[in-house]
Amino acid sequence: MVGLDNAGKTTILYQFLMNEVVHTSPTIGSNVEEIVWKNIHFLVWDLGGQQSLRAAWSTYYTNTEFIIMDLKDSMSAAEISKQLDLTSIKNHQWHIQSCCALTGEGLYQGLEWIAQRIKKK
Repeated sequence: MVGLDNAGKTTILYQFLMNEVVHTSPTIGSNVEEIVWKNIHFLVWDLGGQQSLRAAWSTYYTNTEFIIMDLKDSMSAAEISKQLDLTSIKNHQWHIQSCCALTGEGLYQGLEWIAQRIKKK
């Protein structure tokens, strides 16, 4: 997962693992956890969002199937698509799933979309 610092990446990770909000400190480097859902094992890298760490994000993308990007403050799906120029991506499927790190709303719907793509491979 990538996103700006204090956006909620670590909170999302621990929502998946424990179904609760845990007190977190800024991630220095990364957290790596395995999430098992519907018999699918997801290895999730939660990358620190500080400015000094962002240059290293791309080193984690090699052979990556899915990227979860957490955005601080709410943006509509249309705004996100426009800002990231997603409509220009023609050779890969992409999906925007709104969610809430604090309540967990929408998180498992996002995993379901990923799981369906994995099952088709």
